[in-house]
This record gives sequence, structure tokens and C-alpha cells, in this order.
Amino acid sequence: MRRNNIDISFIVIIIILAGSSLRNGAFSDPRAWLLDKLLLIPAIIIGLSMHEFAHGLVAYKLGDNTPKLQGRVTINPLAHIDWLGLAALFFCGFGWGQPVQINPYNFKNRRRDELFVALAGVVMNLIMAALFTLVAKVFIMAAGPEFIVNTTIGDGIWTMLIYIVQINLVLMIFNLIPCPPLDGFNILANIVGFGQTETYWKIYQYGNWILVAIIIFGVTGMVISPCVNFFMNLFWAVIL
Repeated sequence: MRRNNIDISFIVIIIILAGSSLRNGAFSDPRAWLLDKLLLIPAIIIGLSMHEFAHGLVAYKLGDNTPKLQGRVTINPLAHIDWLGLAALFFCGFGWGQPVQINPYNFKNRRRDELFVALAGVVMNLIMAALFTLVAKVFIMAAGPEFIVNTTIGDGIWTMLIYIVQINLVLMIFNLIPCPPLDGFNILANIVGFGQTETYWKIYQYGNWILVAIIIFGVTGMVISPCVNFFMNLFWAVIL
């Protein structure tokens, strides 16, 4: 996701989703809710930081040294985490990292290379989901189902691994939605051929409010949940 500054639209989304999250867990069982959220932190950090790292790496490899000069071609989470975006994802499932800045004029083939940069984040999330599915497979083979089911440590590690897979899938699917400021809009714009045109910027200026609307009316849930379930079932077939 691309987020250059915080405006009222993001505040509206955060308040609505945070309120829903708190009602669904924190008030009924605060201790269990907090423990569950703590187990979610590694997944959030890995998902966000690797997503942004991929944008920076691909842009750099395609000839733009802007991400390299800004220290973004690294897997160090501190280079990619936006603390407000991290907190938002922690509390309400909607968040962002620090957007990687690029200079498209450094690309040899601007339209093609901007498409590759836009795709890089979601492809990386898919790779991370697949990778940690394999990690979960190795863990369950090495530790055994009894360790996972019957011990707090085993259950905690297993939960963290599953969360890493799920969060990366959520970030992948969410960012593929063709609505600015999400990567999916840039992907669509460069495929169709209206990237960086007047039409692009006219749509982009209303993007945050379009995103607010589709989240409030549950469109994101209708898109994300079935897709995540599909990939989770696919990965489960590998694990079991």
C-alpha cells in the first residue's frame, strides 16, 4: 500500500475498524485478546517490511538508485516500518509501511518497470506465505502434533507461524485491489496504459475515500476472505 501522508480518510478507517476489533475481543476477554495480538506482531513486521523491501529492491535492480540512497534496499524492519501504520494494523487489521520512493525517470522502460515495482510487494508477500508454510511443515514434523497441542510454547509458535502466512496473504490480496493508493491500482494503470496520466491523478485524488467506502461496506472482506481461504487451503494441503 502507498501512503504519503495521514489525512482524515485514514483516521476514519482506523477509528471504525479499531472500534470493531475492540468490541470483538478486547472487552470480552482482554487478556486473551492481548496475547493473541502479541503473537500477531512478528507476522505484521515481516509482512510489511518484506513488502516494502521488495518494492525498493526491484526499483534498484531496474536502474533507480533512489531506494538504495534512502536505505530501503534492506530487510531491516526499522527501515520500512511506519509506527502509526504498524499500530493500525495491530489494532484493526488495516495498516501500512513507509512507502518506498522511486524516480520512474531512471527506468529504461518506464511503463514496464513501474509495473514490476508495483507487483514486487504482492509477489513478495506470496513468497513469504509459501516459505512460512514450509517452515510450519518442518516445525510440525520436528516437534510433533502433541507438542503443539499440549504445550503453551508449541501452541504459541504454531500460532505465530500461521499468522505469518495469513497476514502475508491478507497484505497480498488487499494490495491487489485496484483502488488508489493500493498497489493494485498502479498495476492496473500500467497494464491498461493510463499510469501517471491526467486520468490517473483524477482517480488517485479520490482514492482514499473510495477505499474508506469499500472497507465500510464490507467489499474488502468479501474479496479478501475467500481468496485468503483459498490459499490457506492450498498451503494446508502441503502441511498435512
